[in-house]
Amino acid sequence: MKPRISIVVMVDAVGALSDRTLHNGNISLVDDSPAGSKHQGTPDLVTAVAPGQVVQWTPIHVDVQTPVEIQAIEFLSGAPVSAPAGQTAHGAAVDAMASNGFENHDLLLWEGIVPYDMVPGVPYRYRLSVRLHEGPNSVLHIDSPALLRV
Repeated sequence: MKPRISIVVMVDAVGALSDRTLHNGNISLVDDSPAGSKHQGTPDLVTAVAPGQVVQWTPIHVDVQTPVEIQAIEFLSGAPVSAPAGQTAHGAAVDAMASNGFENHDLLLWEGIVPYDMVPGVPYRYRLSVRLHEGPNSVLHIDSPALLRV
């Protein structure tokens, strides 16, 4: 079992801001889970995880002029379950952990630990909110990705 699963969140910020949605090909999620994740490269990614693994989300913007950062990750039960690396939060499906922080220009990594009481075979859907630059319409979200304990 890998100790860490990385999820890369690629965002076409110009397309998302123009369309006011992360759908229509404006977001793509991929992970490096060896356990057989589903829907790689789509907003519907279901990441296969195991208890005790660290899950790390990294935003990447495909447009060089519009920064993208993860605003929040919340499981649809409503509790925030992850925090930017270096901060802590607690939730039902993934407990966030501090990690001494990472800073890489616009990148703000979020990570959490898969709990041992997560029910196998049940997808834990989460809301992924991203901030695209500044302004009143700069935060967009999708509710379609999930973690799945295998």
